[in-house]
Amino acid sequence: MEILPGKILVAEPFMLDSQFKRSVVLICEHEEHGTTGFILNKVLEFKPNELLPDFPQINATVGMGGPVAIDTLHYLHNVGDILDDSIKICNGLYWGGNFEQLKFLIENKLVSKDNIRFFIGYSGWTKGQLEEELSEKSWIVDDMDANYMFRTKPFVLWQTVLHNRGDRYTVLAQIPELVSLN
Repeated sequence: MEILPGKILVAEPFMLDSQFKRSVVLICEHEEHGTTGFILNKVLEFKPNELLPDFPQINATVGMGGPVAIDTLHYLHNVGDILDDSIKICNGLYWGGNFEQLKFLIENKLVSKDNIRFFIGYSGWTKGQLEEELSEKSWIVDDMDANYMFRTKPFVLWQTVLHNRGDRYTVLAQIPELVSLN
């Protein structure tokens, strides 16, 4: 399956890389120079206003987007129709947008925790790196569904995506993280 914005990468069950083990990564950009995405199911214990002192209070989820540029904050949302400069990733899902306008929308209760998720850092691959990982069968490529972002709990996302693929993937979704528990 071709890598494009709006696709997700699902870590194969036996991936050992601690950064990406059992992760689901949304691809937001795939250009000649490389690929950018965000891990959707690695939730942190922070709220956005704890990371940015002048940010309005919102009880939204903050996740570890990936190991690159962990001093940056990114956001994915479903309000691209009211947030200028948002980049459409797929139906019902946008990346970024005008930051000052976002703060205004949150302060005025036009954006709530159900509309947005924040990420520290991002996942990045240089030119050819992701293609190499795909040839090694490290990832399963699938289509993103906005429900994965806003309706599925992050701690069950990996299993949910595999289960939704059906067939042998349903069996893979049931493999315990610690094989000793099998």
